[in-house]
Amino acid sequence: MVTPHLVPLPRPWQPRTGAAWVVRPGALRPRLPVALLASQASMLSLLGSSQRSLRTILLLMLAVLLLVGLLHVHVKLFQPQLRAEVQGPPVTNIMFLKTHKTASSTVLNILYRFAEMHNLSVALPSGPNIHLGYPWLFVARYVEGALQAGPHPGPPRQFNIMCNHLRFNLPEVQKVMPKGTFYFSILRHPVTQLESSFTYYKDFAPAFRAASSLDAFLQAPHRFYNASAGLRNAYARNSMWFDLGFDGDAPAEDAYVRARLAEVERRFQLVLIAEHFDESMVLLRRRLRWRLDDVVAFRLNARSPRSVARLSPLGRERALSWSALDWRLYLHFNRTFWARVRAELGPRRLRAEVEQLRARRQKLQTLCLQDRLPRSGASIADPQLRPYQSGDADILGYVLRPGLDKATLQLCQRMVTPEVQYMARLYSLQFPQKPPKRIPFLEH
Repeated sequence: MVTPHLVPLPRPWQPRTGAAWVVRPGALRPRLPVALLASQASMLSLLGSSQRSLRTILLLMLAVLLLVGLLHVHVKLFQPQLRAEVQGPPVTNIMFLKTHKTASSTVLNILYRFAEMHNLSVALPSGPNIHLGYPWLFVARYVEGALQAGPHPGPPRQFNIMCNHLRFNLPEVQKVMPKGTFYFSILRHPVTQLESSFTYYKDFAPAFRAASSLDAFLQAPHRFYNASAGLRNAYARNSMWFDLGFDGDAPAEDAYVRARLAEVERRFQLVLIAEHFDESMVLLRRRLRWRLDDVVAFRLNARSPRSVARLSPLGRERALSWSALDWRLYLHFNRTFWARVRAELGPRRLRAEVEQLRARRQKLQTLCLQDRLPRSGASIADPQLRPYQSGDADILGYVLRPGLDKATLQLCQRMVTPEVQYMARLYSLQFPQKPPKRIPFLEH
């Protein structure tokens, strides 16, 4: 604090010898000389002015402190835009368990882009395959280049990123992923996940083929579903539980479920929630110490509204009962997700970072996309941007704006390339000596 400069008061006045005296009732006071009175009045005026200056300075300092406090709060809301919230290098060893029909294709695109931009290795399916052995439990030989040839092969080769569909099998995954790898996955509400699976795998899963609708299937599921039909029925019941490597037909007994949930907790540092995708990306970005643009994405492998069915209330109850293991899984990790959000961000910062993410996505949509909206996949002329169509689903894709410069075109192409075409491109970049991947649905 600044110490004000105080003007010293004059010494108390003493009457001089010979001074004139005026007698008044009850008191005897000396008459002061006029010059001295003026001098004292001037001193008192200066003292009052100094005190007023002190009050003014104190008020100004208080106002400055309040302003700084307000500015600090304002800047703190937008701090992620100015600098990284967490210190340290970005995480580059990542295993993403890509569950089915959970917005996981959008997450895969994010990981593919990051790998390509930073020249990281990806654990890609071997030979002509497009999945890592799914629906069988994963083994290391499903990864291209993982096993070394020769009479005395060494340990399997390890990769930076693993994100293609597989059925989780930790010991085999650890053979191709380094120690310290960040493991995460994503879940979706079992009702909408099952509805999406029914539409997408209608012609593939034996349990779905004969059912006229999902409501009809759920009225008598055991009429259509036969566990002995093999792994192709994995999409028809508790598929997220199955993707984690567990038995999708196991009874939902409490002790068994709790033990499996604890197992997932120990292995996966983060489980995202598809219904809160933007909030999930904010939390993922913090954990991976990535830039904002690294997690901005357009929705991929999404269906048009006309191919989305709505279950009746009774059908929803039946779906939760039929996929009881997925329901327990979702409830548990929905709770842990929001607990982590509250602990690491808080509501105010979460809102600010989600708004920032959405604003950036809108800018990129305007920059990249013709009409800024997805369109029916069948109407997309460019085969490298045309998504695979499956079952009764109308899978949407994107058309890029014409006239983009080279750097912008590369950025936008990466963001809208469907997963099969992107996987094939990364395969050719990573294994140029091998024959390129064939994409049969593009050859018709």
